Amino acid sequence: QVQLVQSGGGLVQTGGSLRISCAVSGRTFSGYTMGWFRQAPGKEREFVAQTAGDGSTYYLDSVRGRFTVSRDNAQNTMYLQMNSLKPEDTALYYCAMSSTTTAVRYEYWGQGTQVTVSS
Repeated sequence: QVQLVQSGGGLVQTGGSLRISCAVSGRTFSGYTMGWFRQAPGKEREFVAQTAGDGSTYYLDSVRGRFTVSRDNAQNTMYLQMNSLKPEDTALYYCAMSSTTTAVRYEYWGQGTQVTVSS
């Protein structure tokens, strides 16, 4: 059974930094695309960043240059380093894992981690 367990997050002032982690168990995640999503109150969930099996990355325009997604295949863990945080980054952040290596199908999800940026 694949499980994604998130850690990190919290409350930070504008301009601060946070890191959130996503540890995967039940499957070696090397080769699978992993992603981060977020959902703010009253808004739909949106894509934030992803790291593919080959290590390539892709970001939401509004976080590019401030956020960095990375993965440690030996530890089965993905990270999201968030710098220069803004109040509009406040949301519940979720990690996700694709169920296949040949296409991106996010079928496994973490429990969510709150990130709050105060102005």
